[in-house]
Amino acid sequence: MPLSIDHIVIAVTDLDAAMRDYAALGFTVLPGGEHPRGSRNALVVFQDGAYLEIIAFPRPVPGFRWWQVLDRAGPGLVDYAVLPDDFEADFARARAAGIVMDGPIDGGRLQPDGTRIAWRSARPPEPDIPFLVADVTARDLRVPAGAARRHPNGVTGVAGVTVAVQDLAISTARYRALLGREPAATGGVPGLGFGLVQFRIERQTLSLVEPRSSAAAAPAAHLATRGQGAYAISFYGPDEMALETGLGHGARMEIVRER
Repeated sequence: MPLSIDHIVIAVTDLDAAMRDYAALGFTVLPGGEHPRGSRNALVVFQDGAYLEIIAFPRPVPGFRWWQVLDRAGPGLVDYAVLPDDFEADFARARAAGIVMDGPIDGGRLQPDGTRIAWRSARPPEPDIPFLVADVTARDLRVPAGAARRHPNGVTGVAGVTVAVQDLAISTARYRALLGREPAATGGVPGLGFGLVQFRIERQTLSLVEPRSSAAAAPAAHLATRGQGAYAISFYGPDEMALETGLGHGARMEIVRER
């Protein structure tokens, strides 16, 4: 602790097309590399150190949840990760609080220039909460710095992630245990048909939404097709605007001003 958003994962069927489309949205898109399981990725890295991982699977990976969601429901958000100051301590604390997490799991990727990078992660079987990740090799190998973090659309970082959950009380307790803090806000939005709990980590807001009526058709459909997990992303930038979902390959995204 403290934790911050490390990266947000968007699974797509055509990585080259997604790279072109995210560039058309005004993002600087970098080639990522290939994982041992055969998946390939691209990165959109922000000034706050968080990034988008756009990932594709040239061949099926039936035992891997991200591929399962992509195969079942199509392109879109599939997961997100948080970065702890002390991976071992936060992993142990989460387990002591009753959160089931698999790990530590060794991960790695071969970059286009032949550089191998490595990390460790701890992953919950139920993705209403994020997974933990920590670098083994130098972080700037996995998360490039410099000009790569500047974007024509002016986005500077991740403002928040909205997470669709099936049971708000249960997921709130899990976030409280994982983050080691109380919610910043609880309640709902009149007329929109969902319950809402928000946690703050650094400059970022994690919003948990539970559909409670037919008015919340979009998050309810997300739960029915994609299951619990990341539902939408907001970015800090100069102008408030929604980003076109088609160019985002199913990912709901918007730009907000920091207040």
